[in-house]
Amino acid sequence: MSIEVDTPRPPLMIRLLSVAFDDFCDGLERRLAETPYNDIRISHGCVFGNIDPEGSRLTDLAERARMTKQSVGEVTSDLEQRGYVERVPDPRDGRAKIIRLTERGRAAQALGIGVIDELEQEWAERFGAERVAALREALEAITGERFALEPA
Repeated sequence: MSIEVDTPRPPLMIRLLSVAFDDFCDGLERRLAETPYNDIRISHGCVFGNIDPEGSRLTDLAERARMTKQSVGEVTSDLEQRGYVERVPDPRDGRAKIIRLTERGRAAQALGIGVIDELEQEWAERFGAERVAALREALEAITGERFALEPA
């Protein structure tokens, strides 16, 4: 009787992406913890990362984040209590609300974008600029159609 030995399989792509994302998020949270915006969490990214400069409706934020309106609404309420966003009437539809960043929210978002850029640069130094550029290029190709539909 022969026993087959399974050849070790490389990690699944989803696991690699998840671990890399977690590593990047850990770095972002550590850096933000050292700033005046130390109450911001990764979960707040569904708003900070998807909001239009002039503000967005909750339904648009939820769709872009691929989350439920209820979940994004809870995050929005949390950010509103912390002074990062405000809800204002939608000038196109008086029944609807627009969520927009406050001055504090815009400052926090700008800082967060800067930290994200720094982390990407550190990855380039750590893993090689060509490898990180290739990773970015591949991810842009994979997600290109989705981001082509979203505002800049």
